[in-house]
Amino acid sequence: MRAKLQIASVTKHSAECEQLKFHGVAAKSYPADGSDEDNTFAKFSPSVSLDITIMNPALVGKFEPGQRFYVDFTPAE
Repeated sequence: MRAKLQIASVTKHSAECEQLKFHGVAAKSYPADGSDEDNTFAKFSPSVSLDITIMNPALVGKFEPGQRFYVDFTPAE
């Protein structure tokens, strides 16, 4: 499964730690044929939220609200 998520907020807890809150991307309205790219996930999974706490120095400060990412869910053994 592939989800398209957008950063809703970035909260700095310290210079070394921040929390990212994501929500699912969905169009406000879709074409009748469902062809909007944002519809590929949201049509069948209309609600998603994800929180990630980052403490990796190489990643802290690299994310901004509004950025969009694809998140792929692949089964792990």
